[in-house]
Amino acid sequence: MNESVILIILGMAVVTYIPRMVPLVFFNSEHIHPKVQNILKNVPFAILGALIFPGILTINEDIWFGIVGAAAAFIAAYFGANLIFVVLSSIAVLSVYAYFI
Repeated sequence: MNESVILIILGMAVVTYIPRMVPLVFFNSEHIHPKVQNILKNVPFAILGALIFPGILTINEDIWFGIVGAAAAFIAAYFGANLIFVVLSSIAVLSVYAYFI
């Protein structure tokens, strides 16, 4: 293997390891302020939303297709439906939308 490839792999390993190691070494859950803990608990949801939102807008040539499907899912989730029902309701609404449009 080429020496530059080995250096690139080692560099990527270090860059990946450091962000995972630093919180474990320097942050103890007992010393983190409760407001910061609440913010950190919501980070996965924010990242998931940032990943899903562009897909909603680009799922079809018709931008309303994604918006209607997302609205159906949001409404079902707001009323406390479980995940399967949220997905199935979104599919059902989009099937009706695609049939009439």
